[in-house]
Amino acid sequence: MAQPDLEAGHLSKRFGDFVAVDDLSFTVERGSFFSILGPSGCGKTTLLRMIAGFLSPDSGDIHIGGKDMAGVPPNRRPVNMVFQHLALFPMMSVGENVAYGLTRRGVARDEIKRRVGEMLERVSMAGAQSKRVDQLSGGQKQRVAIARSLVLEPTLLLLDEPLGALDLKLREHMKIELKQLQAAFGTTFVYITHDQSEALVLSDHVAVMNQGRFEQVGTPQELYYEPRTPFVAGFVGANNALKGRVTQVNAGLVALTSEQGLMLAARAIGKVDVGDSVDAFVRPEVASVARTAAVFSDAGVPHYSARIENLLFDGANSAVLVRESNSHTEFRIALPQTGHLSDLVVGEEVVFGFDPQRAVCFAVGHGDAKV
Repeated sequence: MAQPDLEAGHLSKRFGDFVAVDDLSFTVERGSFFSILGPSGCGKTTLLRMIAGFLSPDSGDIHIGGKDMAGVPPNRRPVNMVFQHLALFPMMSVGENVAYGLTRRGVARDEIKRRVGEMLERVSMAGAQSKRVDQLSGGQKQRVAIARSLVLEPTLLLLDEPLGALDLKLREHMKIELKQLQAAFGTTFVYITHDQSEALVLSDHVAVMNQGRFEQVGTPQELYYEPRTPFVAGFVGANNALKGRVTQVNAGLVALTSEQGLMLAARAIGKVDVGDSVDAFVRPEVASVARTAAVFSDAGVPHYSARIENLLFDGANSAVLVRESNSHTEFRIALPQTGHLSDLVVGEEVVFGFDPQRAVCFAVGHGDAKV
């Protein structure tokens, strides 16, 4: 098995009484796209800065390419970093920006010219070598910043929310470009973001970070469909979140009654017993809506009577907000625009339901153990 490009062992970092990174151990495989996803203040930027060498851990160790980084300054680590605001030099041309690191390293002029030309061609910027930075679009600036980092052939490319300053349409475009660039170069990317869409689209593996620790590390599909903690279930993707108490446990499925009185069933994650308080999560896309109960009865799926409270148009889908008739619980359901129910109206009486195997619940307090 190939040596991982990044190995972190029991990393911790405090700022006074605040624990920013709490005893983290993980590896990043060679040539992979690894994202660290979490809310503001969870410790992800502190972690990235320790990998880069800008901060020293209070305890633990970092190995990059199999080499211990203890005491190694940032400029001697085999890493480069792309920041949210890119930090391009506005007084330099595109070519000069990309050549900057090579020049600082004393690389021969002919070699710099060759490597800069090849790199700009690989990021589709070959015709822009003499342009000023202020003549570039936001996406072009992103490509120049990445080219400037990759031309130095780092073991790791660290990216600290690099798409955060872009507008929505450009962010969507750059997600595709970043994924393609990483695959083309084969360089290991460690990517920091608070945007779950970026992490899910781009990554081979994602670490969901919360309060200085990793709640779960897995593929985007594992995080989305098999969350291990309530935080991951609630943070990754949209969800209907319900609090309740368990009334029955049977072969991995639990029956529960929500605080509002809605009776439902869900798949238990971890140990759950009768009487436990639980957090339950049902994704909008696993639920469906119909005008008659027969649709659900024939399939053996639990269902509920409800009234449509609102319809929210969102391009390819609509969000249908319903209120269950007995408990008055509000529930969000994703409905394709092209479906046979595209003519639903606010105030209409409907039926909704979902397969309990596609809902999850956790005993309150579940997920306290560190990854």
